[in-house]
Amino acid sequence: MNPARWERRLYLAAHPLAYPLLRLLARRGPVVRVPGVGVVVNDAALARETLMDQETFRKDGPGSPGDLWTPVLGPSVLLNMEGEAHRTLRRKLAGLFTPGYAERLCARVLAGPLERLAARLARGEEVDLVDAMRVMAGAVIGNVIGLTGTADADGRADGRTGPAPREGTAEGIVPPQGAWDEDAYRRLFEQGERIVSMVTLRTRRLAPAQIERARAVLDPLGEVAARAYAAGDEGTVMGRMRRLGLSEEEARGAAGAFFLTGTETVAACLPRLIALLHDSGGLDRVAADRSLLDAALEETLRYTTPSPVMLRSVHAPARIGGVRVRPGDRVVIVTHNCCRALGPFDLDRPHPPELRRLWFGAGPHFCIGYPIAMAEVRAVASTVLDAAPLTIVRRRPARGVLIPTYRELVVRRAAAR
Repeated sequence: MNPARWERRLYLAAHPLAYPLLRLLARRGPVVRVPGVGVVVNDAALARETLMDQETFRKDGPGSPGDLWTPVLGPSVLLNMEGEAHRTLRRKLAGLFTPGYAERLCARVLAGPLERLAARLARGEEVDLVDAMRVMAGAVIGNVIGLTGTADADGRADGRTGPAPREGTAEGIVPPQGAWDEDAYRRLFEQGERIVSMVTLRTRRLAPAQIERARAVLDPLGEVAARAYAAGDEGTVMGRMRRLGLSEEEARGAAGAFFLTGTETVAACLPRLIALLHDSGGLDRVAADRSLLDAALEETLRYTTPSPVMLRSVHAPARIGGVRVRPGDRVVIVTHNCCRALGPFDLDRPHPPELRRLWFGAGPHFCIGYPIAMAEVRAVASTVLDAAPLTIVRRRPARGVLIPTYRELVVRRAAAR
């Protein structure tokens, strides 16, 4: 099966009008000014150059991510900051998610769920990888925020669950005291998905009603994060933030940003990785040689592009390629076009330097949660690959989402060939 077929269906289901326009713009050249849209960048080298210039092309100002998220998250989160304030907060957070810490966190939180997933696949059951990943992504990000419950293979809690919510808070999405609640983590994920899905590729600002809905979810989660911060347990992410010198306000803002950016992207990646490997004929190859897993993951991220578009606001006169830009212009970096220009999905394809992990940003705004995202997907992928050979029983695309993904991807262990 052609891997491109289903990936195109996912993008068209998520963005039926905007996606064809973005692909059309890819044929207009490396940089093109589009009235009503902005200055569109389709070239990886120019995109990286733009992202690296933090003074000229900023995440605050007209048409930037700050326009979207500051009303929801407040002014002190990395994704809407620039200049010295951004550098200071980034330095404080630099040691938060080291690869070693990320792997230990995911191993602890996901030990029980992964054991149950492995057992279901070994028994030949049909497993919806989308649902499984949504639950696990909710569990990991819940732990980051301050919900520290884990469970053994039978679903029994280890007693380290965060405080139960007060009446009327978090709308029942916080797992109850002393229990691993799969439905609660599923609801936690769905709350974040609803917020992110308010945004389309054309959205510049959220409406007041949308901001109110987002705050109704994020404010109670901020309370959970604040309690974990106050407890100061250095075994938790919030406790480590306190030790690193972040204020409670900064920690709450970071928790909200992690919640919005650290669930849907990760949950979308794993099913698409397995589907691409299956459709390209590479799944058994990677299952047999796990040294290929990281390369397969990087190629999947390149081909699927978890951040299809990145926005910047121009703060000083400059040029991008041969196109002049001026203060107030909106720069639309179509990361998807930059990444797809390299060619079709190919496990053996090397990535040129200008493209390296561009989908996670570049320079001062490179995704701080990258180690956790990779540790999480790697852990789940390894468990799924242990069950190879696999067959895809059924799948369907998700509609009304920002990040293209499957709504359902059901797999089953296939008869050995």
